[in-house]
Amino acid sequence: MWKSVLFGVCLGFLVLAATARAHHGDAGRYIEDVITITGSVVELQMTNPHAHIVFDAPDPNANDKVVRWQAELGGPQQLIKNFGWSPSTVKPGMKIQLTGRRLKSGAPYINLTERANIVVLETGKEIWRTGNYGQPAPPPGESGTSGQPAPPAR
Repeated sequence: MWKSVLFGVCLGFLVLAATARAHHGDAGRYIEDVITITGSVVELQMTNPHAHIVFDAPDPNANDKVVRWQAELGGPQQLIKNFGWSPSTVKPGMKIQLTGRRLKSGAPYINLTERANIVVLETGKEIWRTGNYGQPAPPPGESGTSGQPAPPAR
């Protein structure tokens, strides 16, 4: 009897560990230095576990060509609760400037969960800022986790 309970507990820990690693296993996927991109919003996707902004930005290597990007944020509940976001906070056609970490693969994908912010260009209003925005990249081999994003300065 106790062997079945012990087996069940061990199996439960393995499942939880695999789930945590699957969601937070992005170490090494992103360049640690941040980049800044300016673009035009296509859509805001308020989906779990992370919301995404799809936007078009000029291709720096080709005149008159745009690249479709995705920017990963925190979860929709976090955006609503901590920042007062709604599906209309980021509207199609809105010009924004995003600072965050790009995928190492070079794909047009930027992570806005660390050392990141978003500014609406028309108004200059910052609508997203992580708690460690503006800080340097962590030394090689150290994690760059920042905890919860901080509300933007008003």
